[in-house]
Amino acid sequence: MSTSDPADEPTGLARGAVPTTPAVDAEPAGPASVGVAALIRQRLGECSPAERRVARALLAAYPAAGLGTVAALAERAEVSAPTVLRFLSRLGFGGYPEFQRALRDELTERETSPLTAYRAAERTGGPPAGALSRAAASLPDAVARTLVELPQGELDAAVRLLADQQLRVTAAGGRFSGLLAHYLVLHLMQVRGASRLLPANPVERTDMLVDVSRRDLVVLFDFRRYEEPTLALAREVTARGARVVLFTDRWLSPVAGLAEVVLPGRVESPSLYDSFVPALALVETVVAAVIDRLGPVAGARLKAMEQAQQEFHAG
Repeated sequence: MSTSDPADEPTGLARGAVPTTPAVDAEPAGPASVGVAALIRQRLGECSPAERRVARALLAAYPAAGLGTVAALAERAEVSAPTVLRFLSRLGFGGYPEFQRALRDELTERETSPLTAYRAAERTGGPPAGALSRAAASLPDAVARTLVELPQGELDAAVRLLADQQLRVTAAGGRFSGLLAHYLVLHLMQVRGASRLLPANPVERTDMLVDVSRRDLVVLFDFRRYEEPTLALAREVTARGARVVLFTDRWLSPVAGLAEVVLPGRVESPSLYDSFVPALALVETVVAAVIDRLGPVAGARLKAMEQAQQEFHAG
């Protein structure tokens, strides 16, 4: 599955690039490896209360909050400038200029499109190896890194919410990532019920959203070249009291500032497009963990679904 939205994806591996397969381990990754926003979320548990205020200020207005001065960020977080610098040191940055360089590099990566990657590949003479070789080099490593880099606390929080049958689950994604949302919902329908896909039809969509409340869990899929309608949806549902779980890439969608749980994945691929293979592996992992948590409840639901299919002659 190596496709992505024109508005919720750009490039994976440029055709002129040589894929590598670095060793995967469980050691904490640096800023260049997982992205600044994902790194901030990973290290939150290690931070002092004052440093966590810096982290929340950055994530709430990412990356703009980090592109001003140290004093401006300190004021936004209501801490001192030395606290900001201590926080950045904890993340592995040598200073504020290095931190801002990383943010600017991310902005460039986030805005890359398949077309710009294609033009860059033309200038380098095209891919150095066949598609099969590139896929074998990039996809397994991307999946492995996604799972290794995923904070256990975020996975646990997502599973607790998705297994809570007091919550009604609604999932939505972009033009391509919507496939992942649909895939997740089809599984949740079978093992817990009360799960639905947000319709594209405006009337049906409005009918579903008008009743959103504190008893709702909204699962969103948003990948780089992030979609403004997805952010607007997150703002609306959280204002109504709903909780949000976000599947995104390592640069983190702007929705991350509103989400209770963020599940980032790698996007490296053998083509010009970002791959959803790692994100699909993450969805599979979440589904497996939800079934584990539900235990006999999932078994009873599966039995009821099988019986209903036979009675209603459903496929």
